[in-house]
Amino acid sequence: MMIVMRNDTSNTRAAAKQATHERIVSVAARAIRRSGYGGTGVADIMKEAGLTHGAFYAHFASREAMLAEAAGLACAESAAVVADVAAQAPPGQTWEAMLRAYLSKAHVAHPEQGCPLVALGSETARQAPEVRRVTTQHIKAMVDLIARQSPDWGQAQAHERAMVTLSTMVGSLLLARAVDDPVLADSLREAALKQLLPAERATELVPDSGA
Repeated sequence: MMIVMRNDTSNTRAAAKQATHERIVSVAARAIRRSGYGGTGVADIMKEAGLTHGAFYAHFASREAMLAEAAGLACAESAAVVADVAAQAPPGQTWEAMLRAYLSKAHVAHPEQGCPLVALGSETARQAPEVRRVTTQHIKAMVDLIARQSPDWGQAQAHERAMVTLSTMVGSLLLARAVDDPVLADSLREAALKQLLPAERATELVPDSGA
């Protein structure tokens, strides 16, 4: 009986530690998209997670290790959103639904919930190898996802076109967030949509009222 009780206690502690670890990573995943890698400090993350600074090293060997996990979660969340949009789109409208969701006002307005490639791309080249590795894997996964949903799927140029599409999506969102002119920000998004949507759908663009 005592052995069973010790095992139960050990399992409970392990589960609690894992839940705490996941909470820290979740907070960090939002923080890096909101403030960038350089603006995300260990003390701030632990405070936002409701923990002491000293508890950090019970979960991570280094700040870089935390950032790598946070980047991985941010990438996974972003990919899941795109996949969910694709799954819920009516037949024949998957491509358009993906593009409109990504190139939306809501995505511009909420970087902490959005694509980490837009929020962190300019900083990633200066990060530790483990952080760059996570980003590289995400880019490959996004290119594959876009290629499979695009009108070009099955053709030789599908993956090359998907790389151009992803670059256009990320670049237009990055610029839309950078400018202080809302009209220009909308124009950047809409121009990208016109280039990426089939011609017959691009002519039907309507103002995006999302916030």
